[in-house]
Amino acid sequence: MKSFSFTGLMAPVFTPYTNNNEKVNINAIEPYVELLKANHVNGVLVNGTTGEGMLMTTDERMLVTEAWQRSCQKHGITVMVQIGGAAYPDVVQLAQHASKMDVDAVLCLPELYFKPKSCEQLITYLKGVAMHCPTTPFFYYHIPMFTDVNLHMPTFLDRAEKEIANFRGIKYTSGDLEQGSSCLKEGRTIFLGADTILCGAVAAGFDSFIMTTINICPEAALEIIAAMDRGAVADAREKQRLLNARIAEILAHGDWVSAMKKAFRERFPSIEVGTTRPPLNM
Repeated sequence: MKSFSFTGLMAPVFTPYTNNNEKVNINAIEPYVELLKANHVNGVLVNGTTGEGMLMTTDERMLVTEAWQRSCQKHGITVMVQIGGAAYPDVVQLAQHASKMDVDAVLCLPELYFKPKSCEQLITYLKGVAMHCPTTPFFYYHIPMFTDVNLHMPTFLDRAEKEIANFRGIKYTSGDLEQGSSCLKEGRTIFLGADTILCGAVAAGFDSFIMTTINICPEAALEIIAAMDRGAVADAREKQRLLNARIAEILAHGDWVSAMKKAFRERFPSIEVGTTRPPLNM
């Protein structure tokens, strides 16, 4: 079983496209990794929401995983791969591929059509996937505003840890900080996925973060965390206010992924990431 002890900033990376978004732009990944490393970002989440994983074919997702893994191994960056959001046989294939590629961890969405209605149903689904990458640390992707699967995460975690051998935690993308804080426990990794509550999450004890704005302005997250660590709460709150205002400004240009990708292109034009695929709007 691979160990997993990552803390800090992990960027949910954009998938670069070329040829009017018809083709994955593998050549952009190496400079993208170098950019993240230079900005003190030591982990990436590949094929997540920000990375449009659900808008790619299974072959494209595997190709992208391979490219990120090659570049990140070279630069000492942790790689987590999101394998869910597809037909079950494809999710299994992606789990097997991630294991073969020896990535550091996998993240998995719930079944999105036959949605689980209980923790037991969710665990049964995830356990069936996790058995295909048995030595890879396995995480659940809690993002109820997209999946409409909104189970009680503290209860789920307690049960999943007993039933899934390689289960290590969740990516928690929700504004319910009270429930999120209840998930925190020694030996368990809980990634915060909500950019707008970073300040409060750090105060609550979060130390691992996967947030889209880490791609665009990682310095904002680093400054908020540093301010909280030194007890400068007022300073941290002001920095959070500024980050939230920037997010609101970005989102005036479209849906979350399209607008964030546009903001990334504008700040880092040398990284050719393209726009987003349909049905996203840019």
